[in-house]
Amino acid sequence: MRLSGKRIVAFVDEEFEDLELWYPVHRVREEGAEVHLVGLERGKTYIGKYGVPATSDYTYAEIDTTQYDGVLVPGGWAPDKIRRYADALRIVKEMDAAGKPVGQICHAGWVLISAKILNGRTVTSTPGIRDDMENAGATWLDEEVVVDGNLVSARRPPDLPAYGKAFCDKLAEK
Repeated sequence: MRLSGKRIVAFVDEEFEDLELWYPVHRVREEGAEVHLVGLERGKTYIGKYGVPATSDYTYAEIDTTQYDGVLVPGGWAPDKIRRYADALRIVKEMDAAGKPVGQICHAGWVLISAKILNGRTVTSTPGIRDDMENAGATWLDEEVVVDGNLVSARRPPDLPAYGKAFCDKLAEK
């Protein structure tokens, strides 16, 4: 239970990639962390790409990042919606500025691009947004997981075991 006492924000919106939300959420919970699902509306049940539901605990606006230790951003089509919410971007920017772990997988890189935290960073993502990541100033690698300081990134669901471990390891350092 090396993550006991840690609190994590996990973003959620319609058409999140089911495994990319739930695998890391369960992984950090297994190590003792508390996870709050955060969306545009409190108490709303969002449906993943493959039909798995997730009900938000809080809204983006309600999150005080000083009370949390990291953030997880799932992929799927949800990141294209999440990146439009100023408070979601604020959370990512504040977590990054504080050196707290920021986890992103697959299309979640879109949220980090909109938060403008990728310039000079090394990351991975689904190859489909490689150009977007590079145009935001990042160096893109085709690897299952890339850790650059507090930023932990992965490509897609087959990379979830390495991603979950790397994110937990990063949380345990703090």
